Amino acid sequence: MNILVVGGGGREHALIKKLKQSEKVTKIYALPGNGGIAADAECVDIGAKDIPAIVDFAVNNSIDYAVVAPDDPLVLGAVDALEEKGIPCFGPRANAAIIEGSKVFSKNLMKKYGIPTAEYEVFDDMDAALKYLETAPIPTVIKADGLALGKGVIIAQTRDEAKDAVRSMMQDKVFGKSGDHIVIEEFLTGPEVSVLSFTDGKTVVPMISSMDHKRAGDNDTGLNTGGMGTVAPNPYYTEDIAKVCMEKIFRPTVDAMNAEGRSFKGCLYFGLMLTPKGPKVIEYNCRFGDPETQVVLPLLESDLLTIMQATTNGTLAGTEVKFSSKNACCVIMASEGYPTSYEKGYEMTVPDDIADSVYVAGATLKNGKLLTNGGRVLGVTSVADTLEDAIKLSYGKVEKIKFGNAYYRHDIGKRALEAYKE
Repeated sequence: MNILVVGGGGREHALIKKLKQSEKVTKIYALPGNGGIAADAECVDIGAKDIPAIVDFAVNNSIDYAVVAPDDPLVLGAVDALEEKGIPCFGPRANAAIIEGSKVFSKNLMKKYGIPTAEYEVFDDMDAALKYLETAPIPTVIKADGLALGKGVIIAQTRDEAKDAVRSMMQDKVFGKSGDHIVIEEFLTGPEVSVLSFTDGKTVVPMISSMDHKRAGDNDTGLNTGGMGTVAPNPYYTEDIAKVCMEKIFRPTVDAMNAEGRSFKGCLYFGLMLTPKGPKVIEYNCRFGDPETQVVLPLLESDLLTIMQATTNGTLAGTEVKFSSKNACCVIMASEGYPTSYEKGYEMTVPDDIADSVYVAGATLKNGKLLTNGGRVLGVTSVADTLEDAIKLSYGKVEKIKFGNAYYRHDIGKRALEAYKE
């Protein structure tokens, strides 16, 4: 089969490496891919949001199955456009991708169907939002309604911070139209858990849980990023909590989307907070998380393409989805200065003996050389019987990878190890 993967980051590289293991796959194209992905797929310089060009390429190159990985093309209707041309896809149609595309929609969905989440208010008028903040509990969370490259959420510790966040979103338009509507919600406490799941709109199959590390610096200091590393499974996500989540969150969410006429097929991501009052939804994503994908997929023992096709065909209930009982750790190597300003264009060397463990996010090929081309440059993943061993293996590989201004956290997995000792 000819496979098309839309996107060009570390998540897409992880998907491509896992898809390559399928006996059904003959060729993989990545649109646009990146310099590192080029080792595993044919990269084509078509942007992930250029839907007409993506569709034309798919039709002209006899694509048998398409995987639309990033949020933007999903929300913009890439799956709808490809399916209209008879090309089956992994990923939700636009009317279901709204679960990530609009925070107002997802919060109202949870409220309507009794899915546990933080208390919230929705505003489309800045003065009304500012007035509400005069008496709102502090700290509080301010969220832009639409997609904002994962940066549209601000945790405000004071009323002044909260008001500044509202003004930046609604008046200064730092996130463009995504800030036309905002959500102000209750600040929740407890361990965070990421759970990706496969769903065909009827059956929902959770993948291995994971723990993300969002802050740029060691010991969870510094600015929020797209993620500096992950471990799986998450020690806080016990079998008992998993049962509660299936009963009160996962199953009800899929049923709610069906009731709204927005059947969700693909990967539905649940960002959860394990609060003293039980698990609650922080956010939904309509696709594989990044970098969670880089620790979850290496633990998948079943054929990824077969599972993806089952989500498309509605046959997930009869399809094997098996995960290893081992542990995985992914350490992100970034450019010094990320997530604000950083230099790029440094030559990278990745030894051949660890290349299978490396998922390249930001790199370009020039004259046969791999050069850095992003804030998050690559992820390094290891799988082992224990989390401690997986962490040691990953950091051992990190030390072998060289590029100018390389930066990474030194404590990925530390919180998880401490949790196992509690």
